[in-house]
This record gives sequence, structure tokens and C-alpha cells, in this order.
Amino acid sequence: MTGALPARPLRVVVAEDSAILRDGLVALLTRRGHEVVAVADGEALVREVTARAADGALPDVVVADIRMPPTFTDEGMRAATTLRAAHPGLPVLVFSQYVETRYASQLLAGGAGGVGYLLKDRVADVRDFLDGLARVADGQTVLDPEVVTQLMGATAQGDAGLARLTPREREVLGLMAEGRSNGAIAEQLFLSYGAVEKNVAQIFAKLGLENDAADHRRVLAVLRYLGA
Repeated sequence: MTGALPARPLRVVVAEDSAILRDGLVALLTRRGHEVVAVADGEALVREVTARAADGALPDVVVADIRMPPTFTDEGMRAATTLRAAHPGLPVLVFSQYVETRYASQLLAGGAGGVGYLLKDRVADVRDFLDGLARVADGQTVLDPEVVTQLMGATAQGDAGLARLTPREREVLGLMAEGRSNGAIAEQLFLSYGAVEKNVAQIFAKLGLENDAADHRRVLAVLRYLGA
């Protein structure tokens, strides 16, 4: 990932049941000048964000684990989808140990940006987490490559358009789903910029996405890919 946190301070609400990780995230973000509130379960997350929204201080981004008390199943994701329904476009970054394709699809189903899904065990550099947080707060979609791979496996078989994509086109679309630009895709795959543009054009054509200025074909293609 590339990029940097926005110059403005962010209002961040963190929902994480692990006290050590929760305190670590608070310390990390506070040191960088951000206003951070942390809670330990999904119900507390909904209450905190709802109260802040009522005061006209909706968070710039929510960071939530999936499995939290009391049942450690899907409390965090249910809280996130509830909040996105109440506040469309509220940026949410899921930060979890697990890839839950059903939950990821639910979060992405609204079609709006400002969604991220990163895996705790795969974030090797603090800068990657901070970059992902910044991009989600900016309205972008940020997905760990492993999340993309598993979503693809769960959904691609049912879409004839996706089935027609070549391995290279699927690779390009996967990187699009991670939120990468054509330039970043070219660098990642050691292709020319023009070659990436041709692959993207072929993806649009095979998925039947016409060149209509009223639609964002890149977003539509990614949503097809993710089964959302």
C-alpha cells in the first residue's frame, strides 16, 4: 500500500475486545494527533457512534473487529452494518484475524465506498494499517489480498462474465478490488500502463459494463467481482 494519513485529525472509534490490542491502537493513533475513543463490544460501538452522531460529531472512521463479546461470532460486523445503514457512507475498517466472506459481502453490499477489511496477522508494517485507515476515511475501498482471494472463490463460479476473464484479467480485477490505481497495478504486475488499461477495458467489456458516464464502471466491476 502507498499513501499517507490526511493532514486533518481524524475522529476514530475503535471496537476491539482485546485490551492489549485496543490500547495499542489507541496509543498508535493518538500519537499521530487523532481523537480516539475505544470500546470493547458491538453494542457499545453502536451506542458510542449513535451518541456522537446526535451531537453532530459522527466519527471519520470506525475500526471494528468481527468477533466480540458476548458470543464472539459476528457482533462487530453486525454493529458495523447497523451503523452503515443508519449513517450511509460511514467509513468502516474491519480489522480481524478471520476472513468471513459472508460478512465482507454484507458490508460491501451497499455499494458505497469507505470500506476496508484488513487481517491482523498480515499487517506487517504499521504504515500499512495507517495507510488503509486513511484511505477508508477518504471514501476508498481497501481489502487485504487474502480477503479478495477468498471472496473470489466464493462468488466467481456464479457469474458467467467473471468466468470469461483470463487469468491476467482476474489478477488485474483483484488488484482493482484492493483499491489500487492503474499505475499501482502496472507496478505490481510489472506491466506497462497501456497494458493495464487494455486489461481493464477487456474486463469492462466481458462484464457487459457499457461506457456510460452516469455509472462508475470500475466500482461496478469490483462489486461484481466481490459478489456484492
